[in-house]
Amino acid sequence: MKQLLVFSFLVIIFCSFSNKPANKETIRWLSFDELQSAYQQQPKPIMVDIYTEWCGWCKEMDRTTYKNEKLVTYINEKYYAVKFNAETRAAISFNNKTFQYNAQYRTNELAIYLTGGQLSYPTTVFLSGINGQPAPLPGYLKPKQIEAPIKFFGEKANEKETFIAFNKKFHSSW
Repeated sequence: MKQLLVFSFLVIIFCSFSNKPANKETIRWLSFDELQSAYQQQPKPIMVDIYTEWCGWCKEMDRTTYKNEKLVTYINEKYYAVKFNAETRAAISFNNKTFQYNAQYRTNELAIYLTGGQLSYPTTVFLSGINGQPAPLPGYLKPKQIEAPIKFFGEKANEKETFIAFNKKFHSSW
């Protein structure tokens, strides 16, 4: 009888946790073609997630960081987000320039441009606008680690102050 009571209790606990509603909203990832079209309609800052198929930390960021409910909502509201496979062999047109696959580096020239030649995966790149200077942030980032840079560009603080000044007074809410 006692075992049945313990089993029933465990079933109730399991069911209460499994019925928790999952975050249904996901980041609305765009291609570079979609980005340029959307940007012409309404300019916003741009975030590019540069990844490769073989990169374990890229997959971990997709599984964890890019599932954070607050981060997803913020990115979808304030940014155009682009997911970009650095090793794509397809020619990519971005900002009136065509980027080709570079066999020597085994990567697309757009990845080289966006990272300033410092290829590392994952790398999150921020652009204040379509003509903006790329601001690459290499490595796996947890939501709390990426919050300040996301909000720096998302709130257009980059137009008024340096990231160092912004970060000194920044208070994390994620």
